[in-house]
Amino acid sequence: MALLVFSSIGNHSRSRITCLLLCILSLACTVSSSAASSSSSSSSSSPFDVVWDVAYPNLGKDVTKRIVIRVHPEWAPLGAARFRELAEKNFYKGTRFFRVVPNFVAQIGIHGNPDVSKQWRDNKIQDDPAVPNISNKRGTVTFAKSGENTRTTQIFINFSDNGNLDSMGFPPFGEVVEGMDAVDAINQEYGESPQQGMIQEQGSRYLKTKFPKLTYVKTTSLTSTSEESSPASGKDEDDL
Repeated sequence: MALLVFSSIGNHSRSRITCLLLCILSLACTVSSSAASSSSSSSSSSPFDVVWDVAYPNLGKDVTKRIVIRVHPEWAPLGAARFRELAEKNFYKGTRFFRVVPNFVAQIGIHGNPDVSKQWRDNKIQDDPAVPNISNKRGTVTFAKSGENTRTTQIFINFSDNGNLDSMGFPPFGEVVEGMDAVDAINQEYGESPQQGMIQEQGSRYLKTKFPKLTYVKTTSLTSTSEESSPASGKDEDDL
């Protein structure tokens, strides 16, 4: 009888221990999941830098300058996320500033490969709401669009303070923190002559033939604001 009682107590204890271990394991998984989620959320809301080394054929074959764009996700979360996505895919490498309006903006963002452009053409994102005190000041970077909820890959850098764009649905997502001299040096001789439809259809071949001295992004890299930049991979500009 005593043996049976002892056995019963032993089984009950083992059941309690097993239950306790399962609870601890479940709690550990929950904590780990929460930490990963928190880390991911923190990463997506933290500023980051995109570094462009830019070539200037009009100034000489080997002339390059650096532009560093600091992205602020809190300014325009959807725009910042899209720009990060494009930067991670090395999208802007080899792209040209095809629309340059003095004292207004320098626009870029149609890929040199028509097949790549086609993949993004209808991949639109929703508009971001305007944020108080965030304006299209000189040096800020903003997505271009053709109407509501039509942002894809084209962006522009403001040469001047263009606050009139704020109420028109153009919230900046970043700013040039290094290299405004490089921005000011972007070749302006072709103005708005390059046709977007032709760029979409023929890519860099059209631009190299008709507008050979356009300024273009030669190399790109992406980094957090506390780390050194690492070069993005991809084809050389001349392969586009």
